[in-house]
Amino acid sequence: MEGRDAMSGISRSSARLTYYDLVRMFPDEDGVRRELIDGELFVTPSPFTRHQRLVRRLAISLGNHLDANPTQGELFFSALDVVMTPSDVVEPDLFVVLADQSEILTDKNVQGAPGLLIEVLSRGTRKRDETLKKNLFDREGVREYWLVDPERNQIAVHRRAAGGSFMPGTTLDASDTLTTSLLPGCSLALGKLFR
Repeated sequence: MEGRDAMSGISRSSARLTYYDLVRMFPDEDGVRRELIDGELFVTPSPFTRHQRLVRRLAISLGNHLDANPTQGELFFSALDVVMTPSDVVEPDLFVVLADQSEILTDKNVQGAPGLLIEVLSRGTRKRDETLKKNLFDREGVREYWLVDPERNQIAVHRRAAGGSFMPGTTLDASDTLTTSLLPGCSLALGKLFR
């Protein structure tokens, strides 16, 4: 059963689904972003232009860094299924499978939690990205989760504490440079990102 969330414009399902159900119901690639969180289906409309510009800029910056440092990991972007559990399947805007995680890559999808996940917020996905996905990623062992906010020109960075959960997020703005220990030598000047 599918309903529509009037506030976000996102279609939602009331049945608890699995990745098998998702593949069976939608066997062909049709460009529609479908995700499962705790077995609930979310269908997200196409993003706006600013969202796509930010995704492109991040992909170029991270991609250039990883091309120069291929032993650190590999960059991917939507639409590629990240199957965290049978009932939790997401398509993050961008993600990095780190070198020590190469076993989670398959020809068809990613089977497990990538080290770094990045979502660019939009009106339709903000609440889900900040709550449901953040909780899922924390539970499944994602090492860092970046929430890029195009309205505020900020990035909230959630990093995993040693042996624990995500620490309280650090918010960076256009005057900051973002670095991560996951990708040594990588730095993102946020003023250029948000220009």
